Amino acid sequence: MNDFNSLDWDDLKVFLHAARGGSLGSAARRLKVDQSTISRKIAHLECTLGTALFERLPSGLRVTEIGDRLLCHTERIESAVIAMREDVQCGSSRTAGRVRLATMEGIASLYLASHFSRLYRQHPNLTVELLTSPQTVSVNRREADLFLSFFRPRGQGMVSERLGCFELGLYASQDYLDRNGIPGSAADLVQHSFVTYIDDLIQLDSVRWLDDIIKTPTVSFHSNSMIAQMNAAAGGLGLVLLPSFATKGRNDLVPVLHDRMSTARELWINVHTDLQFVPRIRAVSSFLKATFKADQIMQADTSGGKLLNALLEAEPAISAARG
Repeated sequence: MNDFNSLDWDDLKVFLHAARGGSLGSAARRLKVDQSTISRKIAHLECTLGTALFERLPSGLRVTEIGDRLLCHTERIESAVIAMREDVQCGSSRTAGRVRLATMEGIASLYLASHFSRLYRQHPNLTVELLTSPQTVSVNRREADLFLSFFRPRGQGMVSERLGCFELGLYASQDYLDRNGIPGSAADLVQHSFVTYIDDLIQLDSVRWLDDIIKTPTVSFHSNSMIAQMNAAAGGLGLVLLPSFATKGRNDLVPVLHDRMSTARELWINVHTDLQFVPRIRAVSSFLKATFKADQIMQADTSGGKLLNALLEAEPAISAARG
């Protein structure tokens, strides 16, 4: 180490984002500077500490063993800086600032977005950034302040709370059903076409929900967008499995076997322990809790075993149909 006293928080912050993103480019985008600035600050930090913090690979940056230890210390410094900033900014009783909420595209676009005007009326100085992502968003790595998920994520330094549960059921257009017939049981599904996700692009197992209904469906259309799937099914391409919140007010989709088959997913809100009591974060968390609690669609009772019973009943017929 050349001069520990010259250690600069800005250099550490650059190191932190480069380590999390795995490249100079990701750190540059996050900090809104050019890559040469990122490279220069990392070089300055390595010179100050007298050791290499990254291995430079063609694929990006890999943290060294010493760099990994420094990352733990730097994250604690980051937590202290965040706590200090929040303490100063929250000196007044006013709830203000930005909150980045990450979740899946479907629930973000088809449900949450239409509710936020109520939050704005309650807290006009609060701004929500709604981030849609097909993968797990890490609140530990500060990728978002809050992560609304369909499962309870693993990880330390995070507080998770179950907010509710929603059902998913099969839908199709009337045109499709007129042409192909209405399934009368789970066994009939092997004769029908389905609309679903692109399998090799699925990054969250929790959205492999069609597997809960039928294991090897005949698929006529794939998309990584649930909204695209819904519209494809409405256009007559096949059956689609959709959350109950997604079809509210849509007259172009007809429920199929809802009295006999469904599956469900839980809703979890996740926040970093450093932020759980920050007023702006608590305001959004409380709003989400109240919104889901007041909506019966988001408080589904899934104790009836409807899906299991239907599948057990259908298994002999499905096996026979597949020879």
